[in-house]
Amino acid sequence: MMAASLLRRDKRSTAAHLKADLKRTDNSSGLRELRELLDNVLHPERGSEPEALEWCKSLLAGGDGFDEFCRTVRSYDNATLCGLVWTANFVAYRCRTCGISPCMSLCAECFNNGDHTGHDFNMFRSQAGGACDCGDGNVMRESGFCSRHRLQTGENVPSVPLDLLLMSEMVLPRFIITIIQYLRDGYTEPESAADRDLQKVLQELDLHISFLEELTKMGGAMRTVLTKILTNQQTFKELSMGQEESVYAKSNYEKYLSALKSSGLVSVEEKGAGAGATDTPAGAGALGLLGATAAASLEDSSKEEDQDGLQGVGQRKRVKLSSSTKDPSIMDTLKHKCFLEELLFWTIKYEFPQKMVTFLLNMLPDQDYKINFTKTFVQHYAFIMKTLMKSHESDTMSNRIVHISVQLFSNEELARHVTEECQLLDIMVTVLLYMMESCLIKSELQDEENNRHVVVNCGEALLKNNTYWPLVSDFINILSHQSVAKRFLEDQSLLLLWMSFVSFFQGMNLNKRELNEHVEFESQTYYAAFAAELEACAQPMWGLLTHCKVKETHEYTKTVVRYCLETLQMWFDAIGFADEPALHQLTFHLPLHRYYAMFLSKGVKCQGLDLDSLLPDQEMLMKIMVHPLQIQASLSEIHSNMWVRNGLQIKGQAMTYVQSHFCNSMIDPDIYLLQVCASRLDPDYFISSVFERFKVVDLLTMASQHQNAVLDSEQERPMLEGALTFLVILSSLRVHLGMSDDEILRAEMVSQLCMNDRTHSSLLDLIPENPNPKSGVVPGSCSFEEMLAAVADFKAPVFEPGGSMQQGMYTPKAEVWEKEFDPIMVILRTVYRRDVQSAMDRYAAFLKQSGVHTGNPWPPYKERTPLHPCYKGLVRLLHCKTLHIVIFTLLYKIWMDHQNMSEHVLCMVLYLIELGLDNPVQDDQVEEEPCIEEHCHDSWFPGTSLLSNLHHVINFVRVRVPETAPEVERKRARERERETPASTSSESSSFGQNLREAQVFSLVAERRRKFQEIINRSNHEASQAVRPKSSSSRWLPPGSPPQLVTEILEIGESMLSLLVKLHQKLSAKQNSLSVSWLAEVDPAHHAHGDGLSAIERVLAKAATRSRHSKRCLQEICGQVSPPIPPKKNSPGDKKSMDKEERRQRARERQQKLLAEFASRQKSFMETAMDVESPETDSVMDMGSAEALDSEVLYDCVICGQSGPSTEDRPTGLVVLLQASSVLGHRCRSDTPKRLPTTEEEHISPEDTCGATHDVRLSLMQRYFKDSSCLQSVSIGWVGGVYVQTCGHTLHIDCHKSYMESLRNDQVLQGFSVDKGEFTCPLCRQFANSVLPCRPGRGMETGAWHTPSNKSMSTLVKEVEDLQEQLGIFPAESNLSKEMESVIKDIKNTTQKKYTDYGKNSGSPDNDFLFMYSVARTNLELELVHRGGNLCSGGASAAAKRSCLNQLFHVLAMHMRLYSIDSAYNPWTRLTQSTQSRDNEYCDDERPEVPMLFRDVPSLLIIFILTMPQPLHKEHFTCVVKVLYSLQYTQALVALSVRFSREERLAWSNTGAAKKVLQNTPNSWESLLGHVISELTKAKDVYGINTEETLVLSSSVWSPQSIEFSLQQFCLPFLRLSCLLQHHLYGDSLPGCLVEEEFSLLAGCLGLAGSAQSSAACLEWNINAFDLISQWCSEVIALSDTPTQQSVSLLGQDPQWAAPRLLHLPDNYNTIFQYYHRKSCTSCGKSPKDPALCLVCGTFVCLKGHCCKQQGVCECVLHSQHCGAATGIFLLINASVIIIIRGHRFCLWGSVYLDAHGEEDRDLRRGKPLYLCEERYRVLEQQWVSHTFDHINKRWGPHYNGL
Repeated sequence: MMAASLLRRDKRSTAAHLKADLKRTDNSSGLRELRELLDNVLHPERGSEPEALEWCKSLLAGGDGFDEFCRTVRSYDNATLCGLVWTANFVAYRCRTCGISPCMSLCAECFNNGDHTGHDFNMFRSQAGGACDCGDGNVMRESGFCSRHRLQTGENVPSVPLDLLLMSEMVLPRFIITIIQYLRDGYTEPESAADRDLQKVLQELDLHISFLEELTKMGGAMRTVLTKILTNQQTFKELSMGQEESVYAKSNYEKYLSALKSSGLVSVEEKGAGAGATDTPAGAGALGLLGATAAASLEDSSKEEDQDGLQGVGQRKRVKLSSSTKDPSIMDTLKHKCFLEELLFWTIKYEFPQKMVTFLLNMLPDQDYKINFTKTFVQHYAFIMKTLMKSHESDTMSNRIVHISVQLFSNEELARHVTEECQLLDIMVTVLLYMMESCLIKSELQDEENNRHVVVNCGEALLKNNTYWPLVSDFINILSHQSVAKRFLEDQSLLLLWMSFVSFFQGMNLNKRELNEHVEFESQTYYAAFAAELEACAQPMWGLLTHCKVKETHEYTKTVVRYCLETLQMWFDAIGFADEPALHQLTFHLPLHRYYAMFLSKGVKCQGLDLDSLLPDQEMLMKIMVHPLQIQASLSEIHSNMWVRNGLQIKGQAMTYVQSHFCNSMIDPDIYLLQVCASRLDPDYFISSVFERFKVVDLLTMASQHQNAVLDSEQERPMLEGALTFLVILSSLRVHLGMSDDEILRAEMVSQLCMNDRTHSSLLDLIPENPNPKSGVVPGSCSFEEMLAAVADFKAPVFEPGGSMQQGMYTPKAEVWEKEFDPIMVILRTVYRRDVQSAMDRYAAFLKQSGVHTGNPWPPYKERTPLHPCYKGLVRLLHCKTLHIVIFTLLYKIWMDHQNMSEHVLCMVLYLIELGLDNPVQDDQVEEEPCIEEHCHDSWFPGTSLLSNLHHVINFVRVRVPETAPEVERKRARERERETPASTSSESSSFGQNLREAQVFSLVAERRRKFQEIINRSNHEASQAVRPKSSSSRWLPPGSPPQLVTEILEIGESMLSLLVKLHQKLSAKQNSLSVSWLAEVDPAHHAHGDGLSAIERVLAKAATRSRHSKRCLQEICGQVSPPIPPKKNSPGDKKSMDKEERRQRARERQQKLLAEFASRQKSFMETAMDVESPETDSVMDMGSAEALDSEVLYDCVICGQSGPSTEDRPTGLVVLLQASSVLGHRCRSDTPKRLPTTEEEHISPEDTCGATHDVRLSLMQRYFKDSSCLQSVSIGWVGGVYVQTCGHTLHIDCHKSYMESLRNDQVLQGFSVDKGEFTCPLCRQFANSVLPCRPGRGMETGAWHTPSNKSMSTLVKEVEDLQEQLGIFPAESNLSKEMESVIKDIKNTTQKKYTDYGKNSGSPDNDFLFMYSVARTNLELELVHRGGNLCSGGASAAAKRSCLNQLFHVLAMHMRLYSIDSAYNPWTRLTQSTQSRDNEYCDDERPEVPMLFRDVPSLLIIFILTMPQPLHKEHFTCVVKVLYSLQYTQALVALSVRFSREERLAWSNTGAAKKVLQNTPNSWESLLGHVISELTKAKDVYGINTEETLVLSSSVWSPQSIEFSLQQFCLPFLRLSCLLQHHLYGDSLPGCLVEEEFSLLAGCLGLAGSAQSSAACLEWNINAFDLISQWCSEVIALSDTPTQQSVSLLGQDPQWAAPRLLHLPDNYNTIFQYYHRKSCTSCGKSPKDPALCLVCGTFVCLKGHCCKQQGVCECVLHSQHCGAATGIFLLINASVIIIIRGHRFCLWGSVYLDAHGEEDRDLRRGKPLYLCEERYRVLEQQWVSHTFDHINKRWGPHYNGL
């Protein structure tokens, strides 16, 4: 009852009262009251109401306000760590310079407050979430702490007063148990509830958990209290089961137990003491969670049965696991002893809700909590992984798990602690085994039926979805700590477990070669297989290897090697392997071999171990080499298309195997292992194994024909090349055989740079991180950057003419090409075969450029670093008879032109010889001459040394050939010759002699014999027995077509003589090597060149190394000089000659064709693109001299006919119409506006050209007659239509059929045909309309240009008459139709709002305004493109393809339809002094716009376009003169407004005096005086000249400055008139200096006058002063308009600076930090993809649904509003720029590059980015010149979704 009364009272007073009660020493009554109150408030069955929270907050605060309480608690915060927790997608930083652990991360605030200048840091988007490590000395160096966490804040914080947190300690335990009870209640098992909605439960708890999170943020004091509560076992015991009387608590606790049970976990009580579980400590209980698999129900799957029976699920086997763990009794027990443990349990059950994770992590800065939580986490580890395996959302869950574990395990202290106390390593390995166990299948490698080995099934979800990733990542993380790794390496049973885990991957994803049908379904499991081997096997291996670097740790290495060998032996037994690999099987996954190889390599390289002590016996070595060798041979088979029926995926596997992220864990260890085997096994055995594996044994015969049982003939050549290349790699690669880390890095770098120029990031990516996978900088003495600087030059990013953007690239230095280019390394590292070719092409280009060699060079030979003494045996490969026989055979076959030989074969053979010469055999014992006799017929050479075998002559060879072979024919012929006389004994005996001498050589026989010898060393007879059998039978495949017969070939050559003959053959000269050549040989001289220099180099080396060789060579060269072609090979020789010649001719033909093609292309480009080419000129400038009387002819680019444009069949120009607001964005000042990057900065949009003109027009419309207003200004500053052409013409009917065909074309184009878009059929430039060309002659130049000497007044009258002529409606014709449709196109190009400015929309005045504004827009834009003035003259790019002439005609034809009412014709008001017409206006009608307010260029265009075309030039000049006087008067008025009162007085007096003196209308003084005196009559024009104008005109006006400003004021008008004249009459525009521009333009326009003054150009047709007075009176008459406005209309300055994009900050981070969290103006949220408009600086959401209007997203809307459908946006989160143009968009690229000149799209690398000025200029230039459509190629529709 008492509680009820408390509930009714005010919360704050209750809390204060309770707190006072509890403070007493006897607080039992207080406790009771509190308990009852809480029982009521926090009753779990009532759910989580906000009311309960309010009560808790009040109680905690104990009578104070909660916010105040928070502040107080915060003041006692003693935390020294930041510990800020973030979730996915948060932007954080990582600094490798400061980090101790590679997982270190900092929040942006700590990063910016610390000093990281010059460090290796990057920004990254968190994938799984994380926490800030600032202040944690275990994870990062103290120097990197930020200013806030650098001071040990803990010391100076006062201690917490006792009563402050008293209430918290009482209330919070109840609060937490409420949450736990709620979680127990809400949980349902996945099986039981179909509509299992855990999210709903969590949503209801949202407020509670957020409240806990809020508490953790109060700082250290509150965290301490929470830690106490969460880890207190007593409180938990009392509250968890509930008091006796509470029924609810009891049933709730039951639910908890059943949840434990269904999770396959048993609470200790139930287990009973029988299992011995009750006495195990909690820490040790951790392994417990694996035991029961959820498949069997718990009750009957007792421990024992689970161990014995392997339950067969499908055909999978479960492997016994439990027995191997340390303590079997704890396999399935879990006891929760405190809140923390149960909270974690439910967190796992609910699959890691984000809020719970954040709460648990927010507590980590508390040290006690950290240790407790880590133990709890480890204790639940197995359970976590089991839950993960069952989860449907395994991705999200994985991320959340790692979010937690990375915080715990990155700290070495902590990791070591839990490894020792909680057996963390055992748990992890056991759980990994358990996980993989769920997806094992029987291996089918080798012996498919009886195979006892099990492997993981890569098709399982577990592997496909990388579900094991969190576990493995944690494992790698803890192995990076030395103390933990040592523990692992010392624990034998753990290592054994680990080896058995690794063996699950040995031989997975087995490929079987398809021989008949193409495989139906290409499985993609290989991704999973490669990822699994890399992550689960290789990464932990590298982790362990980092701790085996010093002598002291060599015991570890020995142990691992021993276990590897044991496990390998078990594996060979399990798969039933004897000695031959099974046919047509291939697996790329041999992690056991690779573990063995890498530990061997480390032991020898770093720990000084003796290799032999780590190697097994020969028999085991033979087994070990089989599978890696099989992979190498299979790589060749795959590239020879032998696996083509297995689909593309097998190629994918072959590429992945050598790809940069995998190669150092896959192909490198494999090759190293083969090198070890080769150095220890018998070389003859090894070489013959290689050729047998590569299936080319049958090819190695002297006979010209042979049969190959296993290969098709087109596969023989690539396979032979593969075998030889492999041998070269094997004997020359030194990566693990003695190169230092620096040398390795250098070689890797050089090989990548030789294939292609590389960017810095791709180079970092392509070089295998050696060997530590996490380090950013490759470890070792020399850093990546220093090495890069040593081998490469940086090419700064440049622009190519096509507009494609280059990144900053590194390219090899010249000396690298010269000395270090290593084709063998390149071949080893290329994923695509074309890269090898690319490297060779670049090499050839370098040689050509440096003048070393011009032809097609051969791969250069590179000297090798010396071998480590342990591997000296490898050299014996090069000095074994088998290899020498192969070399001899191949040299012979190439010389004889046998089929399937190639340049590459010869190249590799020479390479092998050269390697042999460079690496002589070390042992100098006497060659074993005597023992040869024993098997004489099998030995071709006397010894094994290559040097001595080179000059050994081989006379006869016995071969087996098909009966049809030419050799047999030859023998028959010989026998027929012999039969004629009775055969003499001597002849036959000599022949028999040859027969006995002839060598027979069969590789297979050789190899078999060696094998037997090794296996039964003692049994000599066995080897005897084997030999004859295999040498005969192998060659007779049963039932093979022609029978094989034995033949004897007469050879009589040595390797040296063959080399000399090949040299002749290649050089096509008989005696290419003279004897004298040998005298001055120098091997170094032939380093680069083709096959000839390669042979010369080999011969030179042989000659310098041995006198005997030199002697033999001299003999050979001596013999050869007389040309005696050997009979046998003359046909062959001739054939090869023809072949060479034919090749040569073909090459020449090809060159010729190419040259022709290039010249054609060039001429096309010239006609298409050039300025000067005549035909485009005649299209552009109608006044060119040659077109005097003839009609202009146009070429149609579709039908190719040439002809005039006629009314019936008009021709048109291909044009692109686009709306443009570029002009409207111009400002007065030359410096661009800055992009705001702080809250204080803003951009004012009012001062732009567009805004100013809008204001002016609307002001006029307030006071003047609408129709008159619409002729006094131009619109089109914003949303005007710009017309551009590529200069090509076509018949309009051709165009229509072209569009029709495009419409039916199904191919996806980048444009929309329905909107009339197309590409020019000739130059493919984007276009969307056709502008008809006016038929008729070129200008009758003479008549139109002759200056008449009519007086000014006559001309004025003529112009007036011309204007009076009514517009004649053109006859209906195709041409007029087209003109109308083009006008319609022009109107539709821009939005309605940009065409309608009148009061009543759609009125003719409106149309009229729009028409002449189009002309104005195009003229103004051309001016802008010419740089804002006409100083550069005619040769400007903009004029090159202008279509203004045609455009004017189309517009003029339309404007003539609107006749101007003569009463209002401005011409009369410009040229006659009329009487005042004030009385004519009715009262309701507004006055017309005064002349002084009108825009003069607009008037010019109106006059020109409304007069009949073509217009006489004299009339044009007359109009310009008249308008110039008006413009000049406006300039005077504008100037006078800027004067101060005193100045005005002074100037009007001066002017008056001058006027009286000489009454000159041509001096500005008198005119200015007149203007001032006239306008002073209006009381308020100057009346408002108060202080602000004084400030403006603080400078005193001198006559010079007045003259200058008058010129500047009139220049825009003159430029426009001049440009118009240029387009109408074809006058040239001469270039000039900027200072002379005014006088020059005045001259061009025929305004009389000299350079001195602007007034001298005036020409009045009536009294100037009267006219000016009249114009002024119009202004004075407006006495009713507010003066302020009329003045602003008077003083309008016509000059604008060039349009500019915003000025961007230098460092991208400035933009990123300000904008990426900025909230959107329309919805207040932080947008997911924020973007910035670079034209006006508006912040918009890209693709944001919040800001959509009528289904159009914000970026598209903004582009319409700001750029009339052209938008340039910088995407903040990606650093790239996108362009929106109408309905299409494209990715433009980035203007921010890193220090290496590279873009960083999506900020993936997160390196600092800096503005690239050139790129930004190019972007601006494309915007101003409207060329986005032409330069950027990849456009796509945006469907309004951006």
